[in-house]
Amino acid sequence: MILSFIFFLVLFLGGIWMMALAQSLEDFQAIVFIAGLLITSLSLAFVMRQRGSATRRHDNWSGSPTE
Repeated sequence: MILSFIFFLVLFLGGIWMMALAQSLEDFQAIVFIAGLLITSLSLAFVMRQRGSATRRHDNWSGSPTE
């Protein structure tokens, strides 16, 4: 759990850093910015796919909401 959070945090902050770095580059601004945006999006997707949450819900794919 902690390692997943550290991995998410490194990806998230790295993506934001890349988007900020793109502003100061003279060449390839768009490529670096898009790469940072993709890394940030992937880090958020990584966190959202993790099991468990603050609401302690479980996967409910059986079709019945009352189980």
